[in-house]
Formats: sequence, C-alpha cells, structure tokens
Amino acid sequence: MSNRFIGARQTTIAREIEVHGTGVHSGAPVSVILHPAAADTGLRFIVTKRGRITAEIPAKVCNVKNLTLCTVIGNDEGVTVSTVEHLLAALRGLHIDNCVIEIDSKEVPIMDGSSKPFVDAIDEVGVRELAAPRRFLKVLKTVRVEEGDCWGELGPHSSGLHLDVEIDFPSPIIGRQRMAFEMSPGVFRNEVAHARTFGFMSDVERLWKAGLALGANLTNTVAIGDDRIMNREGLRDPQEFVRHKMLDAVGDLGLAGHPIIGAYRSLRGGHRLNSLVLQKLLEDTTAWAIVQAPRVREPRTLPFEPAVVAAAGE
Repeated sequence: MSNRFIGARQTTIAREIEVHGTGVHSGAPVSVILHPAAADTGLRFIVTKRGRITAEIPAKVCNVKNLTLCTVIGNDEGVTVSTVEHLLAALRGLHIDNCVIEIDSKEVPIMDGSSKPFVDAIDEVGVRELAAPRRFLKVLKTVRVEEGDCWGELGPHSSGLHLDVEIDFPSPIIGRQRMAFEMSPGVFRNEVAHARTFGFMSDVERLWKAGLALGANLTNTVAIGDDRIMNREGLRDPQEFVRHKMLDAVGDLGLAGHPIIGAYRSLRGGHRLNSLVLQKLLEDTTAWAIVQAPRVREPRTLPFEPAVVAAAGE
C-alpha cells in the first residue's frame, strides 16, 4: 500500500457550528450545535431539554426506530430524533467521521429541505484531520432486498462509495430518473447537497391528519401539483428528485457506523429500503469487514474538504 494513501485519517469539524430551524413534521423550532469530537467518537446525537442531557444516541442503523417519511433513531427509553438523514448526509458526504450533535428537540431542522445549509456551515469552519487512521466498512459480497417492484443492493466496489439510484413515479412531473456517482466530498457538495425534499399536494391533508408535515412549506419542500411544480422558483435542477433520493441514501447509509467501501444500487427506493439493505448486510458477518487505512502524514486542518478516498488497506 502506498504511503500516499488519500483520506487515511479520521476527521472532525474544525470548530463548533450552531444552526436553528424548524422541524418539517413537528413544526417546532429546533437548535442544533455540532461539536468537534475525538477520534473513534463516531457520529452521535446528544438530546437536551432545558440545558440537561436526556439521551445520547449513536447514529447507527441498530438504533433506527421508524422509517415513515424520514429516518428516526432512538434509544430503548423512548427518546427519539427524527429526520436525521439530511444532516447525516452532509457529514458523511464531506467525509466527517466524528461529530457530537447536540439537539434540543425531537427533530433535526429541515432548513431549506436539502443538505446545502449544513454543507455551507461545515465549509465555513473547515474540517480537521485527527491522528487516528480511518476505518471503513468494506462490502465483501452482494446483499439484496426486494419489496414488490422496489429493490436495493449493496455489493463490493474497488474503493469508496458508488451510488446508482433510480426512481420511477407515475406523476408526469417526475417520471423515471436515474443517476450514478462515485461519491466524494466534491461530488456530494456540487451534485447532490442542493437537492430538496419533495411531496405531493394530494397527500397534504392526509399527512396533516396523521400529525406529519406540519412544518412543510414552499421554502423547504418542492410541492408537486397535478401538472406543475407549485414553488414559484421551480426546480433547482431538472433531476432534483433523483438527486434528493441519492442524498437520502448517503444519509441512511451513513448509519453504518463507518464510511462504506461498496456499491449501492436502488430502484424505487426510500428510507425503508435503504435501511433494510444496510441491516441485511450487517446481519451477515461474512458480507463485510472493517478495514483500516495505513498511518500516514501528520494530522492537519483542511480549510475546504477532506481528500477523496481512493482505496483502503486490507
């Protein structure tokens, strides 16, 4: 293995970040503070109430409690944090391994419906390398989950995370879209992070009656009518819908506990399918292995982004 291995060290954010917003489902105000964290901390949520810590919840798929319209993680005492996927996508998408996420509500703020506000905040403070080598979850054999006409699979890949996501909606506004990328901080930032969540106007009344989407509006959700986009500004990208599904996949697969070396492919997927594929992989201990990057270079602060992972040591 070359001593010039790229992305070999674990990372964290360089300074504390504070963001405020509203929960898309609860409609409640939320404050989140992202704290730099030591090596091997991983990504974990600290839930507070009136300044007192009520729960600590590692961002791992074993802690998933609900997958209705968003990803919800929680502990055995019933404390949960919902809509974690956009924030986790920003952290994993920028190759940040360690961060403590302090939150004073039960839902991560929706911001503008994408990961871009989180990415912009992280870019403003920078990313810091740590002394410890990065560890990866390397996929050794393919696992697949099928549900009706939807399916997803994780298989081996030479290096890094390859995503291939396809959607197919009966609405003529969306239709069938497919996109594939070798995921890196640059690709995530420029191709994926800006894509907003979306929903159908025909579902609004049903969601409200179920106590969902109480904070959704045209500033944080792409609203789809029978024959047009309801947002005055339209779409940010002709393929914003599939890009957002890819964003969700980055966040949901971020619950693996380590960056993944593997290829993920999905058709008509969503939070449930993403989670089921990851759970099936982890349940089969012959399908994956934890591999460690070699120890190289002195740790440093990265003003823009951590380098792209090119390979992993065996």
